Amino acid sequence: MGRLTTHVLDTAKGKPAAGVKIMLYRISGISHNKIAETVTNADGRTDAPMLEGTALTAGVYELVFCAGEYLIASGQASAEVLFLDEIPIRFGVADPEGHYHVPLLISPFAYSTYRGS
Repeated sequence: MGRLTTHVLDTAKGKPAAGVKIMLYRISGISHNKIAETVTNADGRTDAPMLEGTALTAGVYELVFCAGEYLIASGQASAEVLFLDEIPIRFGVADPEGHYHVPLLISPFAYSTYRGS
């Protein structure tokens, strides 16, 4: 059964990023349809997969991480002008039976991602 999971790590603090709001969109042409929203738990993970089973279909998706809210709440950024705020990660799902793990590593001035396992 296919599934989409994610987690967020705070590389500046060297620990999981708890309380990060994440939205998931299905992309079709210029259309962005929001299909899920969640918040990371104390381990920086979501309590359940963002999508799984027949809900995960081949296509283009976008995860949007509300990093700015987290960075302000954790005291790493001020609310005046954020260098990083919402971080969109657009990716494709070719095999809906596969496991797509899309983590985010953040700090106040940088981020990275990869396809995990």
